[in-house]
Amino acid sequence: MSKSKLEYLWLDGYEPTANIRSKTRIEEDFSGKLEDCPTWSFDGSSTKQAEGGSSDCLLKPVAIYPDPARRNGYLVMTEVLNPDGTPHESNSRATIDDEDDDFWFGFEQEYFIMDTATQLPLGFPVGGYPGPQGLYYCSVGGRNTWGRDLVEEHADLCLDAGLQFEGINQEVAAGQWEFQLFAKGAKKAGDEIWVARYMLQRLTESYGYYIEYHPKPIKGDWNGSGMHANFSNTILRTCGSKETYEKICEAFRPVTAEHIAVYGEYNDQRLTGKHETASISDFSYGVSDRGASIRIPIMTVEKGWKGWLEDRRPASNADPYKVAARIVKTVKSAKV
Repeated sequence: MSKSKLEYLWLDGYEPTANIRSKTRIEEDFSGKLEDCPTWSFDGSSTKQAEGGSSDCLLKPVAIYPDPARRNGYLVMTEVLNPDGTPHESNSRATIDDEDDDFWFGFEQEYFIMDTATQLPLGFPVGGYPGPQGLYYCSVGGRNTWGRDLVEEHADLCLDAGLQFEGINQEVAAGQWEFQLFAKGAKKAGDEIWVARYMLQRLTESYGYYIEYHPKPIKGDWNGSGMHANFSNTILRTCGSKETYEKICEAFRPVTAEHIAVYGEYNDQRLTGKHETASISDFSYGVSDRGASIRIPIMTVEKGWKGWLEDRRPASNADPYKVAARIVKTVKSAKV
């Protein structure tokens, strides 16, 4: 008789920035299949999702991955439900209108690695600053690169867990890194970002680090952190029409505020019109323009207007479920 560790993951009720929570369930002779993961419960009064007098919330398994860091372990992403089985108000995954997985997403997750002793990003000396930006992006060597051991170990965990992990690179500021994930299906893309975030945050416990997702943790002439959302649906992948692309981009203009509302807390500190961002109060799009709200990749144009778009506004602390839900809704509203 074998025993497996099922780590149930869920998003709590903190607003506007949710946190990932988890707890372990031991199952005997577990098959490893999602359909054999039982619905579970937790104390919602401890996560701002219920009152103490009626505190039970349900955890509905929606995705499962092997947990490469634990013997006989699995990572089980869940949705939070009310006791009657309806989606909890904090359940952002349930708001995504993409049941046929027509939408594909590639998220670029930026973050800072912080030293728990100094409360500063790796590479930042106490009481001072490292050299100016310029040499850190995609750098190599101990003079300009910090945290590679953690980043490489996280990449291996993601690959071993079966995530559609696309790559890693050091970013523009000291101690800042990025990983990329791709998935066919908006919900699946959100699942994989949250599972990858969970594994990254858990890994820092062994290093004396923590992960900072604040979009502008270091004020001044330093790039902030985003979670750029590359997206497509059948129309974008096949239309072959500049006019269609422009109509879809224009559909984003009148709902700029609705997008910004779910694109992450403190994003106004990042979207200033500087450091490869558009201003939070503006909306723009352009071919190969990293200073625009939405970038039309040059590869999309070279392939005859068949490809994808990149929304550069989501912050690093944004909920990928909320981002995907809003993008799907806007793209579907376009009159094409």
